[in-house]
Amino acid sequence: MLLNVSHNDPEIKFKIKQLVGDPFPFFMRLKMRRVGSSKLLITKSSLEIFKILSLDQSTDTCNIELRPQGIIIGFQKRLETYNLVIPYYKLTIYKGSSDEYTFYKDQHFIRVLVKSSNTTALQFIDEVIANRQTYGEMFDNNPY
Repeated sequence: MLLNVSHNDPEIKFKIKQLVGDPFPFFMRLKMRRVGSSKLLITKSSLEIFKILSLDQSTDTCNIELRPQGIIIGFQKRLETYNLVIPYYKLTIYKGSSDEYTFYKDQHFIRVLVKSSNTTALQFIDEVIANRQTYGEMFDNNPY
């Protein structure tokens, strides 16, 4: 689900909470060491996201946040902030031929460039993949 989260809207927060859960508590964040990625360069995206990204000529970057039941890919354009909310049971990740990873949810996708020299980002993506395998299997037969 692609959402504009620029404004403090309780309905949007509730939707995000329903799909991927609340943010991890403070002590859990410390235990996990990281729940968010560094900035990742967007190289390609689905049409709806591309239309948003093409609103200005700045560099297209995003970050990924872990949640208990999924991930949130966030990016900004102009003064607006957008989140692509992906529960684990709908998340598909492909590694391209080079240093690119593509995150799919239904008709939306974002392809990001992760240099092999950026070990922190690679470890974070490995963690996302491990969480997808662990938690996604519980929901793979989810009818929603």
